[in-house]
Amino acid sequence: MESPNLRIPFQAIPLWVASLLTGLVAVAYEYLFLFFEHAGKLIAAPHSWSVLLTTPFFFAAAWFMTIRLAPNAKGSGIPQLLAAVDLAGTSRQGMVGRLLSIRIGLVKIASSLVLLLGGGAIGREGPTLQVAGSVFETVYRLIPEGWARVSHRIMLITGGASGLAAAFNTPLGGIVYALEELTKSHIARFRTAVFSAVIIAGMTAQAFLGSYLYLGYPKLSALPFKLIWAVIVFSFLSGYLGAVFTRVLLWVGKFRDRFPGRKQQLLFVLALGLAFAVMLFLTGDTAMGTGKPLINRILFEGTTSAPWYAFPVRFLGSVLSFSSGSAGGIFATSLSSGASLGALMVHWGGLPVEHHNLLILVCMIGFLTGVTRTPFTAAILVLEMTDRHGAIFFFLLAGMISNLGAGQIMNRSFYEIQKDSYLESLPHRRSSSH
Repeated sequence: MESPNLRIPFQAIPLWVASLLTGLVAVAYEYLFLFFEHAGKLIAAPHSWSVLLTTPFFFAAAWFMTIRLAPNAKGSGIPQLLAAVDLAGTSRQGMVGRLLSIRIGLVKIASSLVLLLGGGAIGREGPTLQVAGSVFETVYRLIPEGWARVSHRIMLITGGASGLAAAFNTPLGGIVYALEELTKSHIARFRTAVFSAVIIAGMTAQAFLGSYLYLGYPKLSALPFKLIWAVIVFSFLSGYLGAVFTRVLLWVGKFRDRFPGRKQQLLFVLALGLAFAVMLFLTGDTAMGTGKPLINRILFEGTTSAPWYAFPVRFLGSVLSFSSGSAGGIFATSLSSGASLGALMVHWGGLPVEHHNLLILVCMIGFLTGVTRTPFTAAILVLEMTDRHGAIFFFLLAGMISNLGAGQIMNRSFYEIQKDSYLESLPHRRSSSH
């Protein structure tokens, strides 16, 4: 009889194939995302009245694309992936195809790109996870009968981890996220296959994009012990505000549910687009896109390079864009909200300039943790994005303290709450298994 250990390499082959495809898709998506983000900034010329027409139009077009072609392609995509992981291996696993499929992945990408033309404050990382999950789900369905296969759940978990690794070029972040958020199950037996799949996706992305750092090498100075209090305070406040952000998203979502009709929904989306357009007209392009250029300015040109209103417009811009009901993530935008919050806090706090960057990175970890409630993933992501290993203990401390701050507002993450909503919306009848 064949040893189970000898079967694992054969079981891992579909994981590796799907990881390679995920890396290629992630690279193509990034190129498209950057192109459309730049195009959106050209269309919405700073302080131009044209945005009052173009932005609501693109918001409505992106919304209509999802509602008409693939309703489950809306939003971040991470809740859909989490819901699919919960469904896999159960009597309802036939419902996974309603959350992850090639059709949903294509609509996901297209809708987010259209929203970018309107200047939408969104990221591609969450969508990349759902797209990656769709790739892995499709490969899983195509595995020939009789082929030794990993469990359906492990397949989807690996998809999410590979998508995150390819999106941010952060393989450790992908692995930690798989362990911290995507799974509560035991994956010890397949850890080599899972980890190698994450590496393959990341290496594929690097083959086209190079071995880049998402945020470069910001200069950090050793923080004296007497300023540890600043790390604690900044972490707690940023985590608290990250949770406030998710609470606002949930409130807007409930308010929107009061308008069930398509025409009412369209008017609501147009109103969101108009509000966003007014903000763009008044403040320029600070609220547009992922906010990565803003993060780089803050870290490499100093806090004075960011206007005082950067945090409120990033915060509000993300709320308006995400609430439109089109596709778009809040992972990267949470990092830019955290960076602009940190710039505001260090500027008004009168703290030594040489420590500004560390505290800004702490706020990025804190705000992201407040949204995702994955403190170790947030810390590792920022570590890998900046290659500042000397600050690892401050980053981990920031993750833990910010999680405590977020807990004062919400007990669960936004993704978990949305995941439950997707699970409840699906039929509860028994479905045939794969």
